[in-house]
Amino acid sequence: MIFIISGSRKGIGRELVEHYLSSGHTVIGCSRGLTELAHPNYTHFELDVSDEPAVASMVKKTARAHGRIDVLINNAGIATMNPVALTPLTTAKSIFNTNFHGTFLLSREVAKVMLKQERGRIINLSTVAHPLKLEGEALYAASKAAVESFTQVQARELGPTGITVNAIGPTPVLTDLVKGVPKEKMDSLLQRQAIVRFGSIEDITNVIDFFIRPTSDFITGQVLYLGGIS
Repeated sequence: MIFIISGSRKGIGRELVEHYLSSGHTVIGCSRGLTELAHPNYTHFELDVSDEPAVASMVKKTARAHGRIDVLINNAGIATMNPVALTPLTTAKSIFNTNFHGTFLLSREVAKVMLKQERGRIINLSTVAHPLKLEGEALYAASKAAVESFTQVQARELGPTGITVNAIGPTPVLTDLVKGVPKEKMDSLLQRQAIVRFGSIEDITNVIDFFIRPTSDFITGQVLYLGGIS
């Protein structure tokens, strides 16, 4: 299959790329920086996911090179730990540009390709910060709440066409995104889960693999949180 995975230079995105390459798939990744990952079935684009012309160009080049796009994983994301009263507008705009506008642009452009194919899978990354209403992460949680609403509406729009759109909300995974979180805050967050542990890339790929199976073509518009969050 042909995958596009955003935010692929490090963290969850990098591990997703390696997982699907090791499974024999072709992966196209993108991030704001270059990557040292070298693999015959991997192509990397250096871009900002909120840059409309750059995103459109990447998708067109991918479709032209491979003839199709089977799976889009909207993984690119940034977060902040500031309370609302201390959050600058520039930070709020940056978070929404990456987390929501990037998801929107990639989903829109890839959907154009998938509509011609009459098949495809779109997976969006959300977060448990939204249902848990985590203090200090209002902008991050709000941007992901927008992603979830977008997921459900786009699922309805694309439902008759053979394209499914779903989202996964991981619990904290030990990546750069959570390294700066104080230990006591992280411990408190983990205690709010039904299963008290960090998430792993295997937990995430398990759900994505389920969503993209051919037999999952009747599953769309769903948001699945890990760790027993509801």
